[in-house]
Amino acid sequence: MGRRLLVVAAVLAFFAGAGQARAGIPLSPCPGKSGVQCGTVTVPLDRTGATPGTIPLHVEVLPAAGTSRGTMFLIAGGPGQGSAGSFDLGPGFNRELMQFMFPGYTLVAFDNRGTGQSALIDCPPLQKTVTGSVEVEARLAADCANTIGPTRVFYSTRDHADDTDSVRAALGVEKIGLYGVSYGTKLALAYALGYPAHVERIALDSVVPVQFPDPFDQNVLQEMPGTLARYCADAVCKGATPDYAGEVVTLANKIETTPLRGKIIGANGKAKSVVMNGEEFLSMLIDADLTPGLAAEAPAAVHAALHGNPRPLLRLYDFDLASNELTAADLSFGLNAATNCADGAFPWAPGTPPAGRPAAIDTAIANLPPGALGPFGNWAAKIGTAYFCEEWPSPAGNTPLGPGPLPNVPMIALDGGFDLRTPVANAEKAVAQFPQGKLLVVRGVGHSVTGADVSGCSQNYVRQWILGTLDAPDQAECSQRVKPLAKLVKVFPKRPARTVAKTLLVAGQTLREAEATWWFNFSAPVRGLYGGKLATGKNGVTFTLTRYSAAPGVLLSGKITFVDIGPPSTFKGTIKVSGSAAVAGTLKVAKNNRISGTLGGRHVSASY
Repeated sequence: MGRRLLVVAAVLAFFAGAGQARAGIPLSPCPGKSGVQCGTVTVPLDRTGATPGTIPLHVEVLPAAGTSRGTMFLIAGGPGQGSAGSFDLGPGFNRELMQFMFPGYTLVAFDNRGTGQSALIDCPPLQKTVTGSVEVEARLAADCANTIGPTRVFYSTRDHADDTDSVRAALGVEKIGLYGVSYGTKLALAYALGYPAHVERIALDSVVPVQFPDPFDQNVLQEMPGTLARYCADAVCKGATPDYAGEVVTLANKIETTPLRGKIIGANGKAKSVVMNGEEFLSMLIDADLTPGLAAEAPAAVHAALHGNPRPLLRLYDFDLASNELTAADLSFGLNAATNCADGAFPWAPGTPPAGRPAAIDTAIANLPPGALGPFGNWAAKIGTAYFCEEWPSPAGNTPLGPGPLPNVPMIALDGGFDLRTPVANAEKAVAQFPQGKLLVVRGVGHSVTGADVSGCSQNYVRQWILGTLDAPDQAECSQRVKPLAKLVKVFPKRPARTVAKTLLVAGQTLREAEATWWFNFSAPVRGLYGGKLATGKNGVTFTLTRYSAAPGVLLSGKITFVDIGPPSTFKGTIKVSGSAAVAGTLKVAKNNRISGTLGGRHVSASY
């Protein structure tokens, strides 16, 4: 996030204070990060002093070129992402983006306690077990709590907010700006409640208000149908589904009663049985707001599943689970559990033992008003944190935040129109609490707006706000909808008749599906829907198809290169078409989204 700058080497003065950092910190050049200064702020494990111990917080500072107009703290999401690692202020795109949005600001990112290089919490069973089962995840979370031990109570959002002020004090800054993304927005707001006098301004991207996440994800479930319908506006889903939102609701409620079952081709090339129920389906679908490939394939896959072909959707589910395999350094699931299970507004008192919580959950759900879980049955509440934290050792939930009030400072919120996990309604609630609050909605973009908005609208909005040149109403939308990055898959074809026209059609449909699969960004080869494989090149911008099949009897082989992000993204390359249901030949893929060449000796050309 940033371009070249003059490096200002500095050794900070020493600061001390009760409950704050130890004596001030020296900063020195970060290895491998030209221009970035690194240091450590040591904070108490327990600010009451009752439990001894300290935690070293890894801090990275990118000084502003010339005179700084202020200091902006960059706060990552999760919870579980270390901000220093996530924002990566070393030379490259991330630095350039942050410096563009916050011109003249000194940028600060530190890894929260339990993340990154700040006493990372790593619970391997929870971290490595890939499952969509709520019950399994709850059991693994409880095991992780026992691994952490009694100190697990010191990882609430209030603790993270106190750490933020410790870093501020250690750096000798009186007032700071706060830029939070996803959970980072909740932490930014929590800091503003606890330390309003030290806040200069606030920018929130993909908003989680301090009272969220809801223990039953009521806000997510209520907003989901509308979010899906708006995603399909402007004929985006034409040909894939006549009613994306309606079909999702129907399928989810149906497969909660009778789970979807079927076989796919696993990563090892062998048949693999996959089962998916309603809450697993909804959890997967929410990931579409961060995964262009999933967003591109899901509408047609949902339609196919409702009409007797579950294979594409089960394959997507398997892909989604695999894409959630992260290292603890990338996102600590242990810290995620510790923070969410400390914070949650659960339907039980914090000291309630796990054995007493199922009854409290059942009672709370039974008393929900009609429509509280949107158009889904009571089963859908399982995607919330209440079930995940049900077995977490006492105490669990309701850790208080700072007393407030929120400061009357400049504040903006950004939200994507296709954000399923932090819907626009969240941002509206947060903005309403600030007299100077402004909201920008970017239609077509999902979660983490400024990292996904290829139009530049949101990034320019933030920059103009910083420079004082923003001319926008309190609630605004970008003038144009951002199109999906990956071309939408319209249909999962059946075995075609062996003709030139049908072969050309299915080859184009297969290529479109392969491009969407490439967007999952798997490092290891993945299998086609009916065989073959797709392997991403080491440079990340090419992929090779080997007898790749999205329809029985039609196989594609060749090398494809990413050309432009679009949207929609474009590619070029050459593919050979073969298979028992295909007329063999060779096709060139052009960056104008056309394929041309010869099939059975006949010249052909078509868009795909």
